[in-house]
Amino acid sequence: MRTTKSKQRSIRRQLDEKLDLSTPQQDLLEDLASKCTSDPNPDNTFQYAFALSKSRDKSELQYAISMLDSLVKNGYEHQVDCMFGSATAHYLLGEYDDARFLCEAILRTRPENEAAAQLHTASVSAKDDREEKMARDIAIGGTAAVAAVGLALLLGKKR
Repeated sequence: MRTTKSKQRSIRRQLDEKLDLSTPQQDLLEDLASKCTSDPNPDNTFQYAFALSKSRDKSELQYAISMLDSLVKNGYEHQVDCMFGSATAHYLLGEYDDARFLCEAILRTRPENEAAAQLHTASVSAKDDREEKMARDIAIGGTAAVAAVGLALLLGKKR
């Protein structure tokens, strides 16, 4: 599916708004962690990890990825949901290539998965925007360096 940069950014803004509204409350995370500890089974682990995958805390996001990836490796029945949770956490960490890779894996088996398609598009858009910003920053830095050298040469000739 080809989309314009404008459409990609619109999808990304919508997804970012959804993610902002779905940040888990600390009491929910504590309840799920307690449940996971008292009755360690794949379903409880999944619920806890999936909730963590929408956190804004870097260590919680990394922990969610490790738990969800472990569930996938161990053959947990909700593979696509685990992969989507992991992709979401990667996206929130700014690891757009990893998020994109997981979304593509989901879309290969479930092309109708709209959530994965949106996250994929948002990941592409975010990476493109970051690369464009880096290119602008390099260009601005290079221009400033050339101007500084020119100014130094000009001042050196006046002396």
